[in-house]
Amino acid sequence: MSATILIIDADPVQLRRLETMVHQFGYQAETAASAEAMLARLQALSAPQVDLAILDLAMPNGMAVLARLRERGAKLPIIVRTARGSVESVVPLMRLGAQDFVVNPVAPERLQVAIKNALATARLAEEVRFLSRRAHGTLAFQDLAGASAEMARAIRQGEKAAKLAIPVLLEGEPGAGKEIFARAIHGASSRRGGAFATVHCGAPPNDLASLLFGSEKGAGAAEKTVGKCLEARGGTLFFDRICELPMEAQTRLLRFLQEGEIHCSGAKRPPSADVRLIFAANRNLIELIKRGGFRDDLYYRLNVFPISIPPLRARRDDIAPLANRFCARFAAAEGKPVRGINAAAQALLRAYDWPGNVGQLENAVFRAVVLADGLELGVAEFPQIAAKVEGFAVRVPAAPVLAARPREREFVRIVRDPNVLALLDENGNPRHLGRLEAEAIKFALNRYRGQMSAVARKLGIGRSTLYRKLKQHDLLKQRNLAQAPEALATGASSGKASGKAYCDGFAAP
Repeated sequence: MSATILIIDADPVQLRRLETMVHQFGYQAETAASAEAMLARLQALSAPQVDLAILDLAMPNGMAVLARLRERGAKLPIIVRTARGSVESVVPLMRLGAQDFVVNPVAPERLQVAIKNALATARLAEEVRFLSRRAHGTLAFQDLAGASAEMARAIRQGEKAAKLAIPVLLEGEPGAGKEIFARAIHGASSRRGGAFATVHCGAPPNDLASLLFGSEKGAGAAEKTVGKCLEARGGTLFFDRICELPMEAQTRLLRFLQEGEIHCSGAKRPPSADVRLIFAANRNLIELIKRGGFRDDLYYRLNVFPISIPPLRARRDDIAPLANRFCARFAAAEGKPVRGINAAAQALLRAYDWPGNVGQLENAVFRAVVLADGLELGVAEFPQIAAKVEGFAVRVPAAPVLAARPREREFVRIVRDPNVLALLDENGNPRHLGRLEAEAIKFALNRYRGQMSAVARKLGIGRSTLYRKLKQHDLLKQRNLAQAPEALATGASSGKASGKAYCDGFAAP
């Protein structure tokens, strides 16, 4: 969908000339012959949004029209046509909010460059505003794509939930957009000025207690830590993937919900909690309860205001707005001249089922923008999607067929280097930082035979920090094993467990 450009000029000949240029550039063009017509068009709710305005300063009260245009559309980029290009004449235009200027008579090449630069700058500015609202907790439901009836229904429920001080449970498939929906609830609530803290419930069990509730110095910890519950006081605490919370942590969370107090390890007087709670689940909690993987009493505490976030395949009207938003963001960020997605590609994206939901769509558009050579994204820029949708096959040149010499059948055993730390899990996602840290410490303990000074020095941390992390990751036993190499040798000679087994896949060179 190409950008819509509003051309404002009292001369009908110039209006037609500029309108023809804009169409040749590949944009939608609309015209206004007066300030009143311009304001009426900007206020029209049913018409497409205007993305840029071109104003002729020579029209009656041109400077006043520019000022009124800036008042009505504070974020609208404006290109001014002027008879002179001197500094004295241009500076007042910039002060009134003009994005750029072109000198009459306008050369098509100069106008095309000015339009492209103004739109790219506007996209970057909007992306910065979006990220700023997200970072400061002021994201609104208007920032969500809600053209579909299903998403509009969820947004209405979210707006009601934002006015209440009760827990909210967001249910939906992975990638459906539960976190950004939670941020919109926070931004629409009275707590928008407070912090928005996220707890990833898939963290290692040993980390969750201190992550949630913190710990006092001396209570098994080398230093005081502030938990997420305390960090989010006055704001919102978001539990992502609550279905993955271990049983022990579920018990502590239930106590927190019942008593409303933060019981951190070593604290003499638990502080009271003042947080808004939002939970997200990408699996059926009822089924987990039946299998004994989730506490039923905790579920009843969470399931006060459930909201179902529909998958992308159930809200196909939102696919085009989302794809165009991603396209504008990535084109501006990557410096690509891509102006939008053509109708055929939008039909392709709408026809696909998107098992990975919004996250998969975002990745697909990013790849298409980065690899695109033209001004628009077409079906050819989405070959992997087109191959899975009937009627959208993309022709790819066949690879040459080479005759291979017959050879004996070989069996190759692929062995993972035990000294290489795997950053991705079996699904190709980044592994949790806590697990990577634990494996790095185990490797260092085995390599330096449990010599704590050497281990701390090579890891770049202090000994007190190292001892705290040993206890945090339950590695004190590992340290004792690493300090007894003769025990490793004895175990290996007796056919029991080798040193490699003791360090859980890490072998000392």
